[in-house]
Amino acid sequence: MRVVIMGCGRVGARLAGLLDTDGHSVTILDVNSYSFRRLSADFKGTALVGNGIDEEVLKKAGLEGADVFLSLTQGDNRNIMAAQIAKHIFNVPRVICRIYDPLREELYRTLGLETISPTVVFAAMLKEKLEG
Repeated sequence: MRVVIMGCGRVGARLAGLLDTDGHSVTILDVNSYSFRRLSADFKGTALVGNGIDEEVLKKAGLEGADVFLSLTQGDNRNIMAAQIAKHIFNVPRVICRIYDPLREELYRTLGLETISPTVVFAAMLKEKLEG
């Protein structure tokens, strides 16, 4: 599977490493090259400096032939915008977007984006832990 990940924070770097270990072709991009320090020394994928809402950067990342695009930055707006570009301009078959704001997450899910809200997921996990 060819995967492009936008955002090399803790989650993006961890996911990139897991997918790379499993033999997938992974490109991870971030606006800050210092973020790539989070990747393991044996990461075989591609780390690319650039903004994931820039179409030329996305082309360079190989989005045209990607099977999956994940937008995992800290910014809901950038994640949403990049996900829309991946889905509607590059026609990536599967696009997953992290959105912290539960109201936005719900709205964009109804508009057809595959979303995940760490806020909602973690709150549910905590509630389950407290009650169980």
